Amino acid sequence: MVGDLERGRQKVDWARAHMPILEGVRRRFENERPFDGLVVSMVLHVEAKTAALAMAIQAGGAKVHLAAGNPLSTDDDAVSALRAEGVHTLAEKGESLAAYRSAIDAMRDANPHVIVDDGADLVALVHNHPNGANRVRGSTEETTTGVTRLRAMERDGTLRFPAIDVNDAQMKHLFDNRYGTGQSTLDGIANATNLLIAGKVAVVAGYGWCGKGVASRLRGMGADVVVTEVDPVRALEARLEGFRVMPMLDAAAIADLIVTVTGNTGIVRSEHFRVMKDGCLLANSGHFDVEVSRTELEGMAVAHRPVRPHVVQYDFADGRKVYLLGEGRLINLAAGQGHPVEIMDLSFALQALSAEHIAKHGTKMAPKVHAVPEEIDQGVARAALAPFGVAIDEPTEEQRRYAKSWNLGT
Repeated sequence: MVGDLERGRQKVDWARAHMPILEGVRRRFENERPFDGLVVSMVLHVEAKTAALAMAIQAGGAKVHLAAGNPLSTDDDAVSALRAEGVHTLAEKGESLAAYRSAIDAMRDANPHVIVDDGADLVALVHNHPNGANRVRGSTEETTTGVTRLRAMERDGTLRFPAIDVNDAQMKHLFDNRYGTGQSTLDGIANATNLLIAGKVAVVAGYGWCGKGVASRLRGMGADVVVTEVDPVRALEARLEGFRVMPMLDAAAIADLIVTVTGNTGIVRSEHFRVMKDGCLLANSGHFDVEVSRTELEGMAVAHRPVRPHVVQYDFADGRKVYLLGEGRLINLAAGQGHPVEIMDLSFALQALSAEHIAKHGTKMAPKVHAVPEEIDQGVARAALAPFGVAIDEPTEEQRRYAKSWNLGT
């Protein structure tokens, strides 16, 4: 499908107008050209906010290649705008798995110096190719799922270049994961179903930062929220926040809506489908489409059919029906517009600055997972305060000395 160029430009212009931090980074990149002569390959959700990031890195002198991190998350209008700006973009809304994988292959074949990744899909592909990592200086990673994969590679001794963990930067996980996922998940569910949240029993699987955001927003809209967890600390935290906590097998029997945000597989599966309440809505906001077992759902159902865009009804032999939203993929992007623009301003400013750090210092960094440099994290935080007109205190010299001695234990 070919997107509308003018509409795409309008969407990108709207995003850039509300991303002042990233725009400030872009202006500096234009002057300093930190990516001159470098190839940057990106695998992300391709929409207007991502376009702003790609254009910022391109402004710094990079030859940018961009592919979709999810077959359903692409905005074809934004793709048209990106191509018009000279960003080599391989993405199409609803593309086949073969096309999706081929596009990521092309990102590897571009022989990048820097990788900007979402889920470590491109990093994994590069490592599986004999010469894939030859000139890669390093990568940046956006998601919990991707960081988990990178840390596993580091433990196995197979990670061949440095990777910056953007996901766990304070200015990412405290805001993107919580406020971004919280709002955009409900946006996607509402857009897909046009149903009321208030009064429903809503089950949130996983109480990490994303789960905290989703649970909070559901409660704010009047839902009776239940949390399921495998971590006793997070389960206790959820209970002390006032949520009911129970195993998924018990929760599925009373749920009107289940939202998975764990990053793991088989969270809702056959044993849960057997007891599931008639009419239950199933949505996922984890990175991969494996949290709700679509294979087991299709195996148990006697029939299934689409009943509205992004909603498929599954019928069971006993007359019950459940609804899978967005094919079990990221509902906030499959049926929504992704995270709010201002949230992605924070995350993509971190991505751009971390990519710059890799471009400048990657060849001297150890092949392991690195935290975002504190000066980058703190700099984005200070820049984010400015639009709110917020000023903060500076510690006195005595306070600095006291804090330093306390940290050193002296």
